[in-house]
Amino acid sequence: MAQEQAKSTRWTFGQVWMLLVACGGVALVVAAMAALNTALPDLARDTGATQTQLTWIVDGYTLTLAALLLPAGALGDRYGRRGMLIGGLAVFAAANAVPLFEDSPTWIIAARTVAGIGAAFVMPATLSLLTAGFPLAHRGRAVGIWSGVAGSGAIAGLVVSGALLERFAWTSIFAGLALVSAILLIASFTIPSSKDSDATPLDLPGAALISGAVALFVLGTIEAPHRGWLDPIVLALLVGGVLAAGLFALVELRTRQPLLDVRLFANRAFGSGSASLALQFFATLGVFFFTVQYLQLVLDYSPLQSALAMAPIAVPILVLSVLMPLAIPYTGLRVLLATGAAILGVGLLLMTRLDIDSSYAEVAVPLFVAALGIGLCTTPATTAIVANTPDHKQGVASAVNDASREIGSAIGIALAGSILAAGYGRNVQEAVDAVPEPAKEAVHGSLASALQVADMAGPRGAELAEFAREAFLKGMDEASIVLGAVLIASAVGLAFWAPGREPRN
Repeated sequence: MAQEQAKSTRWTFGQVWMLLVACGGVALVVAAMAALNTALPDLARDTGATQTQLTWIVDGYTLTLAALLLPAGALGDRYGRRGMLIGGLAVFAAANAVPLFEDSPTWIIAARTVAGIGAAFVMPATLSLLTAGFPLAHRGRAVGIWSGVAGSGAIAGLVVSGALLERFAWTSIFAGLALVSAILLIASFTIPSSKDSDATPLDLPGAALISGAVALFVLGTIEAPHRGWLDPIVLALLVGGVLAAGLFALVELRTRQPLLDVRLFANRAFGSGSASLALQFFATLGVFFFTVQYLQLVLDYSPLQSALAMAPIAVPILVLSVLMPLAIPYTGLRVLLATGAAILGVGLLLMTRLDIDSSYAEVAVPLFVAALGIGLCTTPATTAIVANTPDHKQGVASAVNDASREIGSAIGIALAGSILAAGYGRNVQEAVDAVPEPAKEAVHGSLASALQVADMAGPRGAELAEFAREAFLKGMDEASIVLGAVLIASAVGLAFWAPGREPRN
């Protein structure tokens, strides 16, 4: 009997291999979101890309990825998840190879947009293959490892891209993404597939509505930092996205075989898990947005140094993500989701203690605290989604999980960027008034531009640089306080919303 129990807890080689391929796929997709951030200055210099074009080089990928996740997950359920993974990796590899031959900003934006389409098929397939391919006894650990990799993939993207830029041109990042995706494409042929045995037809009206809703809303959050949150175009996009989402819910309630049964959100575990994931990535990507700038522009770290400075936070995320499935039966979702959100919020508030000459240890403390919060609640949130969705709809469940992350990320970056820009602009105004007219716009626009002006300003440049850095810190403090307050308030909400521990027999 003891031998049979030991065998039941041991993974087969096929399960381990499937987990490796799935984790490689999700790491690739998430790393690609962050990888180009370190290369934007070089890319702008070499291609002549404008600031708007640079924004779309980053955001074109996120927009198509977020918009197509749910339809892509449903197609995987209908036609086979491995097939969607293979097709997505092929599109992703081809798209990332394009800038190696055509390096104009327009071609790069187009390539990144197409890469986002490929990523939309890869991401939900990786999780749904695991949830369908692992028995229930092993599923929690597999999902925990996947969650840890997904949660730390952006850091991997920053580190690898920073290392490449130390020796190679920015095109090496695209070459690396294309090569890794080609290797994973070959490996994907060796894993088993799964699909909905009932062959449910695809809900085309639902797919169109949810894609439009997510695209409009994410596009609105992308444009908000540049145009302003009250700009008519931004408001139209955000309101349009919300209205399309409402129409999607009405259509799904009347459809016999919906793309997503919206009644699932009435399930407290499913609903609170989805909200928790969105909040986690809302905070995490917001922190990444201003922390990388702080390390490079205030503390004068190189791109590689700034990436390596953030890399250690991946350790608690990975370790806790693997351990949390063991804790869920004893604590329930409520304790983990609420506590994780609260600790993440505290980590954000601790960012306000950073100064113009902070040591790395002082930077590491709030990042480590935030990582503890993320590690506590990432796997429980994902588990809550997949465990409360029928097995034949695991592709859609995975897509809900991924869409929550993407929408939260887009809002977090947009809100952090808006608050940071407004705070910097307000606090740097005194320096703007003191510089010559040709330099006013640059100093007011961003800390990076202000430092360029300071480099050319002679003896008074040091004073301008210090003042601009102080203004940036004040804007960063304001962003940290807002994001931290949102997370702590959300922790209170999750404490009431998320279900507690189920009675054990």
